[in-house]
Amino acid sequence: MTEPAALARRLGSFDAVVIGLGSMIGAGVFSAFAPAAASAGSGLLVGLVLAAFVAFCNAIASAQLAAQYPTSGGTYVYGRERLGPWWGFVAGWSFVVGKTASCAAMALTVAAYAVPGSSWLERLVAVVVVVVLTGVNLRGITRTAGLARILVAGSLAALAVVVATVFVSGRAEVTRLTDGGVSGGTYGILQAAGLLFFAFAGYARIATLGEEVREPRRTIPRAILIALAITVAVYASVAVATLAALGPAALAATSTPLAGAVDAVGAAWAEPVVRVGAAIASAGALLALVAGVGRTALAMAREGDLPRTLAVVDSRHSVPHHAELAVGAAVVLLVLLTDLRGAIGFSSFGVLTYYAIANAAAFTQRAPDRRSPRALNVIGCIACVALIATLPADAVTLGLALLAAGLVGRVLTVRRRRSPASTV
Repeated sequence: MTEPAALARRLGSFDAVVIGLGSMIGAGVFSAFAPAAASAGSGLLVGLVLAAFVAFCNAIASAQLAAQYPTSGGTYVYGRERLGPWWGFVAGWSFVVGKTASCAAMALTVAAYAVPGSSWLERLVAVVVVVVLTGVNLRGITRTAGLARILVAGSLAALAVVVATVFVSGRAEVTRLTDGGVSGGTYGILQAAGLLFFAFAGYARIATLGEEVREPRRTIPRAILIALAITVAVYASVAVATLAALGPAALAATSTPLAGAVDAVGAAWAEPVVRVGAAIASAGALLALVAGVGRTALAMAREGDLPRTLAVVDSRHSVPHHAELAVGAAVVLLVLLTDLRGAIGFSSFGVLTYYAIANAAAFTQRAPDRRSPRALNVIGCIACVALIATLPADAVTLGLALLAAGLVGRVLTVRRRRSPASTV
């Protein structure tokens, strides 16, 4: 049997950082603050700090593992190598399922900001966006990185307009940061952190592209930490600006918090800029997400945990085109069947499960491969499990059901491989 085709190493440090930023600064910053405010009120900022700290622990673990295992697949590979194939499968399945739902959320956010109104028109536009961006990814990772640069620049410019407009308007009030106090207590803050984690969970996309990065042992850890640091600074600025403009209650009540913030300070002229920026940012995140999920599906297919046809690599463009087409088709289906808010909680369940395994895998690394103390891995793993427990019940229930379905599927696959009929 021939070895599966390898991907080409075409990305440098700058491109890796841009793809990480494009994955994180997407629909989350334009949508996740509202449900987080509904859970925690003015405790939203505490939840943001907690989400950022958990993201930091996870980023350290991912960077450390990616340096040792610079190949496609992310924690699916790390779990298999450090903990065993079943743990790797749980990580990979959680990532693929959760991030496919996240892709649908990104596409729906693009449409909601671009063509507000008819829900079916929004869904149609979302389908078109998925098809177009999947086509870009099929042209090769350098095309993905090139478009990601443009989209990241546009989204950062739009967020800068929001923050600057709010603070120079003279109508933002610092006292609104604490209006109404912390609703929901500690549980509400933890739930807000779990929902806000949705907005941070893009840095692993750099690790899932490990087979396409030049000098991966140096580039991947550096790119992950740089992208996360920039994102934390951006999110903190946006969170303070939206709270100062709206207050926790009004922020919780709106589905377009950034557009509401500029409108609340009398800068309605900036609302179209926010809408364009939201569409651009969400498109950038979707672009990188489809690439990342496709690479994880590629790694799982190589091991037989997904159909082996998904491991086929296009020799011309050096992309796993079967996997990316399958991901694109699944996202289109979800766009037609799901809504944005439900996708956020479900995506957080899958991604937090994925990172809990990443921390456990990093804990087992030997001293020569370690870049941080084991205590951070312990804290990161416990924090991921705690945040999962505080997510909305329907998201946890659906996540557990799909995780169980995946495990049953793998049990049947393993039994079929071991049966005498499969060896003749």
